[in-house]
Order: sequence, then structure tokens, then C-alpha cells
Amino acid sequence: MWNITVFNNGKDLRMYEFNTEKEAKKFLESIQGNKILTQIVYFNDPCFDLVTN
Repeated sequence: MWNITVFNNGKDLRMYEFNTEKEAKKFLESIQGNKILTQIVYFNDPCFDLVTN
């Protein structure tokens, strides 16, 4: 999951959530203000499971 946080004029704070990095980056280019792009990683996501033999 990807999150964009946007600050406008120091008064307005908005957050947007996206499923893919591609979607988030496309939207990031179209908005104005101070922006932060963040990838959200959950510790219990199956792709991060440790494999032991």
C-alpha cells in the first residue's frame, strides 16, 4: 500500500491511499503542495514470512 500526505499553506492536511506505486506516483505529479510519498508495509504480510528449513 502507498500513501501520499499533502500539506497546503500549513493549514490543510490531506492523505491519499493507493494500492500500487505506479498509481501513487502518477497522482503525486498532479497535485500541488508539500508532498510525502510513503510505502506502508505490514509486519504480518505473507510476502515477508521467513522461510526456514
